[in-house]
Amino acid sequence: MDDNKNSSEHKRPDWDEYFLQILEAVSKRATCGRGRSGAVIVKNKHILTTGYVGAPVGLPHCDEVGHLFRKAVHTDGTTKDHCVRTTHAEANAIAQSAKFGIPIEGATLYSTMFPCLDCTKLLINSGIKRVVAMNDYQASQDSKDFLSQANVEFKILTPEPKRYEEK
Repeated sequence: MDDNKNSSEHKRPDWDEYFLQILEAVSKRATCGRGRSGAVIVKNKHILTTGYVGAPVGLPHCDEVGHLFRKAVHTDGTTKDHCVRTTHAEANAIAQSAKFGIPIEGATLYSTMFPCLDCTKLLINSGIKRVVAMNDYQASQDSKDFLSQANVEFKILTPEPKRYEEK
């Protein structure tokens, strides 16, 4: 049997592809149906922490009791309902690093969606140096500007923003 034949049919994922595949599994734990997002923080090809969209520990999840909507005014002046019950995946991944004493300075964050401005500020302050997002976010321009100013590299695999279901 020729082992080389079998190995030539297998396409080994590069590191970004590998961590993005793990990200997809992490995002399945999310508990808000409007944005089933995940985050994975990696340094030196090792996973440091993960996070997903969910209510704070011990509080009810959207999947259990429904969304907790508040009006949000976007930069273009439109007003939409925004669920505030959950903590974003990126913030949860950073919280895990703090909780368990895992330094993330110099790491890469993989995320389902490009980080919002609040998560972007947390990423910058925690020392994240690279962001890889599967999808853009509809209100990402300020985040992109902040990351650029902070010399944080970023790439978005799908430039079309991921849309939330409307209430």
